[in-house]
Amino acid sequence: METIAEFVEWLGEDRGLALGGLLIGALFGFFAQRSQFCLRAAVVEVARAQFGPKLAVWLLAFSAAIILTQSLLLAGQFDTGNVRQLASQGSMSGAAIGGLLFGIGMVLARGCSSRLLVLAANGNLRALLSGLIFAVTAQASMNGILSPWREALAGLWTIDGGHARDLLALTGMGRSSGLLFGIAWLAAGIWFARRYQVKAWGWIGGLGAGLMVGVAWWFTWRLAGLLFEPTPVQSLSFTGPSADVLMLVLSPPGQQLNFDLGMVPGVFLGSFIAAWFARELKLEGFQGGHAMRRYIIGAVLMGFGGMLAGGCAVGAGVSGASVFAVTAWVTLTGMWLGASLTDWLVDRQGAASFRNLAAPSAP
Repeated sequence: METIAEFVEWLGEDRGLALGGLLIGALFGFFAQRSQFCLRAAVVEVARAQFGPKLAVWLLAFSAAIILTQSLLLAGQFDTGNVRQLASQGSMSGAAIGGLLFGIGMVLARGCSSRLLVLAANGNLRALLSGLIFAVTAQASMNGILSPWREALAGLWTIDGGHARDLLALTGMGRSSGLLFGIAWLAAGIWFARRYQVKAWGWIGGLGAGLMVGVAWWFTWRLAGLLFEPTPVQSLSFTGPSADVLMLVLSPPGQQLNFDLGMVPGVFLGSFIAAWFARELKLEGFQGGHAMRRYIIGAVLMGFGGMLAGGCAVGAGVSGASVFAVTAWVTLTGMWLGASLTDWLVDRQGAASFRNLAAPSAP
């Protein structure tokens, strides 16, 4: 505790938050790049009944986030009293609709928002463009032209904060049950990882990416108790933070720094370093106008859906799930359903129709 206080006093409150976000984000980006952590890839494997290493890596990250977060809660090293996903009013309609839209979008864009950021740092220009469109749409959904639509959909069904948003409280289960739940998913992840011979970096990167979620909860909670200005207790997320970074770039200098403004560039930096050491830096572009349209539509759906749901595949699907926020679990379910349906309609049925059209007709 004293070390963190000295750290903040030395740097200043806003720079201390931003530097912490930068370091945690860089580690997440490094681990995510080395393990190829991606919710879309995991969903596609399950939807096609072709279970493999992508599902194993996602389960390792998901379970690690839950285990560390619940362990911190049990040890008194973290408290959810000021966590937005639990303390404030939530939207069940926004979580359900936003999750579906985000799931559809991440299949069309071939990656969720965090995956696009990781790929963009490796030289993927498709991911770079999609990420920029995602950030613009998120900002338009938060405070711009799309905000009335977001507010209308979010207002269809709301729930109060507190116990009403805490899945463990609603079910009468305690923190120990949350920890056991995470351990069960870790066991599943280990089984899949062994079954499909996940390489060392898949193990290390998957677990490391998930642990960064718990570390972020702990770091922001610690600083919230030290700083004079009110500071949100938060973990990794990419919808709102991407929009904030976009506005930082477009706004005049002097904007106050925070955790998010350090975290997003940190993920980019960490992924770049990982790809550089692995010699995986490579410029990649679009192949035809149809592919570009697909990525753009996907990015727009993710930007609006993520802001409507209050989180992305990491923000809701891992960070929010690790504190057992009801809306986060609804969002995660919607993402799995939307992504599975889109993969079947677009990538499987659509590809089959194209092959039938391209096949030579019988004489």
